[in-house]
Amino acid sequence: MRPLLFALLLLAACKSEEVAIPDPVTMNADALGHFCQMQLISHPGPKAQIHLKGLPDPIFFAQVRDALAYVKGPERDADLVAFYVSDMGQAPSWDSPGNDNWVEASKAEFVVGADVRGGMGAPEIVPFSDPEKATEFIAEKGGQLMSLEAIPAETVLSPVDVILNEGS
Repeated sequence: MRPLLFALLLLAACKSEEVAIPDPVTMNADALGHFCQMQLISHPGPKAQIHLKGLPDPIFFAQVRDALAYVKGPERDADLVAFYVSDMGQAPSWDSPGNDNWVEASKAEFVVGADVRGGMGAPEIVPFSDPEKATEFIAEKGGQLMSLEAIPAETVLSPVDVILNEGS
């Protein structure tokens, strides 16, 4: 009877464990875009990283729009453990979005429909941790403020015209 009780206690302990959310990883020259396989640091605009269950390293995205397409699309085959985006309110500039200014996507506010293009030349969805900085950005570049959940899937999954950045 004791071995059975011990096994049940172990099983209960395993079920009550919560999955630890990994910290964001510093973006460096080794960080390659999941879709494009290009170095992220050589492209302007905000970036994203997604940590998946069972993978030791995050997958990076050259544009937040691409990461949202991955999250909202049907092709993902692993559970998301963490999703971080560049906090553009903390970014040195559009061309240099920062290597460590990550914010959890669920805690960010996103500017959708602004007159800006991301690192791969598609219209970008711009994340901010500070709604005031997002409002200032909207006053300059247009768009509207949305939460992660409010961004419609068709906004990131429909085809767009891509304008390649000079020097790309």
